[in-house]
Formats: sequence, C-alpha cells, structure tokens
Amino acid sequence: MTRLATVLVLSLIASIAASQSHTAADEAFENLGHEYLSDLTNFSPVSATLIGDHGADDKLDQVDADARRRSKELAREYQNALAVIDREQLSPANQIDAALLQHQIESELWSLDTLQEWAWNPLVYVNTAGNSIYGLVARDFAPIATRLQNATARLEQLPRFFEQARGSLEPARVPKVHAETAIAQNHGLVSIIETMIVPEMAALSDTDRTRLEAAIETAKDAIAKHQTWLEEELLPRADGDFRIGAELYDVKLAFALNSPLGRKEVKARAESEYEAVRNQMYEIAKEVYAADHPYTSFPDTPDEAYKQAIIRAALEKAYQQLPARDGIVDIAKQQLQQATDFVIENNIVTMPEEPVEIIIMPEFQRGVTLAYLDSPGPLDKGQSAFYAVAPLPEDWTEDQVNSFLREYNLYSIQDLTLHEGVPGHYLQLALSNRNPSPLRGVFGSGSFIEGWAVYAERVMIDEGYLDRDPLMRLINLKWYLRGITNAIIDSAIHVDGMTKEQAMTLMIEGGFQEEREAAGKWVRAQLTSAQLSTYFVGYQEHVEMRKAVEAEWGDAFTLRQYHDSALSYGSPPVKYVRALILDEPIPNN
Repeated sequence: MTRLATVLVLSLIASIAASQSHTAADEAFENLGHEYLSDLTNFSPVSATLIGDHGADDKLDQVDADARRRSKELAREYQNALAVIDREQLSPANQIDAALLQHQIESELWSLDTLQEWAWNPLVYVNTAGNSIYGLVARDFAPIATRLQNATARLEQLPRFFEQARGSLEPARVPKVHAETAIAQNHGLVSIIETMIVPEMAALSDTDRTRLEAAIETAKDAIAKHQTWLEEELLPRADGDFRIGAELYDVKLAFALNSPLGRKEVKARAESEYEAVRNQMYEIAKEVYAADHPYTSFPDTPDEAYKQAIIRAALEKAYQQLPARDGIVDIAKQQLQQATDFVIENNIVTMPEEPVEIIIMPEFQRGVTLAYLDSPGPLDKGQSAFYAVAPLPEDWTEDQVNSFLREYNLYSIQDLTLHEGVPGHYLQLALSNRNPSPLRGVFGSGSFIEGWAVYAERVMIDEGYLDRDPLMRLINLKWYLRGITNAIIDSAIHVDGMTKEQAMTLMIEGGFQEEREAAGKWVRAQLTSAQLSTYFVGYQEHVEMRKAVEAEWGDAFTLRQYHDSALSYGSPPVKYVRALILDEPIPNN
C-alpha cells in the first residue's frame, strides 16, 4: 500500500468514527496535511527548499509534460482524500487548515489545466532556476559544504531543466513583455554563481570542489544556451496577449484573495476610496502649504485642478529630501532601527527576535519591484529574513534617476521600510510563522500579508511616528493611494483593456507617482495579474477586522494585545483570523 493510500484509509476510518470521536477526524486530517507537505518535494523540490523542507535539496524540478501529469494525479489524490473527511467534526483550527489545503489544491489544478503559465510565462523557469541555487546558499540552515554539494547537483541538472522549459513553452502564446523580462533576469543567474557560490568553494574537499567547478561550467553553458534561445528564438516569435481576460482574471483573483470580495466589489471600493484619500491629501497639503504661505486663503469649494496643484506643491517639499543614488540601503538600515525603537517604546506589537538583514536584491529577481521581504521558509527556524532593495539600473539617464529618487525620497523610503520591515512584513511573518500549523505558513494568504503591511504603515503614522510630521502623513497617504490605483489598474488592464497611456495618467496625475515608478508598475501589472489587488483588499479587511474587535472588546482593547492576537494565528485569509478572534463560525467559502 502506498503512503497516500494509507492516508486515504485513515481518512475513511475517521469519517466513519467522526460522530463518536472528534479526535479521530482531527488526527486523520492532520495526517493528511503532514503527508501533503512531505510530498511537496515531489511537486517541486525547489519550492520545498524555499519553505524549509530540505529532503530533496539535490533535486531540480521536472517541468515537462510527464511531470505536469504526475503533479495533477497527485493533487487529485489529495483532493479525494480531503473530501472524505467530515469538516464539521474538525476543530476550528483544522477547519481553517482544511479549507486552506482545499483552496491550494484547487488552485494548483486550475493553474495547470486552465491558466497554463507553464506554456506562456518564461519567468516561471528563470525564477525556479535562480531560486534553486539562491535558496541553498543564501541562508545557513546546514553546513556550507552540504549546501554546496546540493548546489552542485542542481547545477548539473540545469541543462535538462532548461531543455524541458524550452519544450514546454509555446512561443506564439508568450507575451513580449514576459520574454523581455526573462531575457533580463536570465543574465542574473550567472551572478548567483559568481557572487554566492564561488567565494565559498574553499569549504569543499578537493574532490567536491573539482566536481563543483565542472558543474559551474556546465551550468554557465546551459544558461548561455537558454539566453540565446530567449533572445533569438523566443522573443522574435513572442506574440501572446499579456491581458488574461475576464474569465481567467476572475478565477485567478478569487484564488489570490480568498475573500468574499470579487472584481466588481474591489473596483467599486477602490474607486470610492480613491476620491476619499485624495481629499484627505488635500487637507494635509493645505496645512503644509499654509506653513510656508500663512496668508493664503483657500476656497470653500475648490475644484479638482486647484486641489491637484496644492497637493503637488506640498509633495514637492518632501521631494527635496532625496537619498544619494547609492545610499538607499544605508538609509533603510537606519530607518529600520528607528521604526523598531518606536514600536517597542509605544507598545504597539511584540518585537520578534528573529534576525533581519537589508541586502542588495539578487539580479535574477530584478525588474518587477524595487524591494521585497524574503522571509525564511516557515519550516526553517532561526534563519534571517532579507529586506532586499534593487540598485538603480546603470543605464538610466540622469532624468530617470532623478524621477526615481523623487518617488523614493527619504519619507518614501521610511514608508517602504515600515511596509517591508517593522512593523510590516518582517515582523508579521516572524510572529505569524510561530503558529504551530505548518499549513498556515506554507499557504500564507497574500492579502493577509500585504494588507497587514499597508495597515502597519498607517498604524505607525496614527500613533505619531516622526512626531506627526505632516509630510510623513502626506507621503503615507500617497502610498496608500498607490495601493488603490494598483487595484484599479489590475483589473482595468487585464479585463477592460486599459492602455499604457491611460494607466500612466491615472498613476501619475491621479496617484501623484513619478514617471519611473509608474513605468515600472505598468510592466509589473502586465506580468502579475491579480497580485496588485492584494494590498488594497487586504488593508480593507484588516481595518474592518480591527473595528469589529474594538467594538467587541470595548475598554479592554489595546493595540499590542490586538496585534499580538491577530498575528498569532499564522497568515490565513483575514476572514479566518476574524472568526477566531471573535469566536464566530468558520467561513466555509
């Protein structure tokens, strides 16, 4: 009997016994969840490494048609096993985990069968190749010699991996922007080898070092061959539409959000919030403007053009505080410590002890966003989180550099650090990953995680960070407005046919973004359908949850108690955390 067949039998037994023994149902589900996580090495060894399962660190993903068929078969087996278990007999915690597992399996099957990014998104393969090595050498979860031996094995498999990737991609379906981004990122794979593997080779024995040196040459040849194919074969034939359309977008959004809110509800909320936030920015901008021009008389009913001018004039004051072109990382380090001190002094939330480092973004990850938080896998304990910041491209003109630095002025870098670091992603993931359920960490909700980071920015401002500086409040609202316009353009581009000019106008004129930021977001929106909505939706859900808890707790409500409680349940969708905090029935959708 296979391992999964054993789990199926256990599930059947538990279903029969559920009316008599709640423990049996919970045990059967927990066994099923454990087996699923153990099988992640069969779905994707690279993904398993990234979450902290190191049982197949020497394996590189199979990405051909046979591998996809096996993945679908295995996912359907787990889907059938899960269907046997009576959810009503599970504890509330396991009801949530079962819903998360079902959601994940359904998402995997839909992605393989219907979305089919394996056929039209070359970035899938470049990122897998990069993470296959980066995930082994970036953190010291095992002796460096062991990690280098596994990296050697994966480097030796790169020729096979890229050959399978080329056999899977259908050039006519590949959007040009995806091909262009893959070309840029594929170059960065060699930099991982040169900067992260070569300097550590002295840790190996002579025999292992000789094998690694040969593997490096093999890998470089494979990368070069793939680069040539991307440039000379794929790009000239790339003729796919980056717009995925309403049918695919709506399903992908539902999987991304796992929320009661659908596309139309998100759009309506975002458009309403867009007007409200711009009006808030105008009120703060008047305060900033009046400080310099105290005899100004503002009209009682200003038109939009007048509001626009006053907001822009106030923002110009923030734009005078610019970092040096190569100084963003050092500034972020200083601001991270400043934010940490404020959180502790004001008792906002428990500060984790897990380490966090600010690093230069690996080259193979650049081209999509300026910064991200790379948290250690939920199964890896005591490892560093990386707040990664991308350097400015060397080929940018002086005007492009200035545009970028105006957008990422000192106030904006501060807001970014609140979002990515403390009390944003780093803090939230460090605390949430302490939840004993591994499924909660592995299947973390994008809207919970991104929504918390946006919410965390606002909490700091509301609690008086930077002495309630009106420019900091104005920039924070500008960043929230960015999240709102993200949600608007996300569906507008992929469903409604929004053009680049329309998107740029909304972001630059409506959202007060600089040209470089808006241009980068246009590219990102094309590459990452449905992801840009998670910030706004998650923030909305976090705000609504806090209001409900404040009403329930009354005078007993404190920020630290609430935040610690909200982050103690892992990173599932907000609707589940809300149900647990308020002791409400677990949502079944």
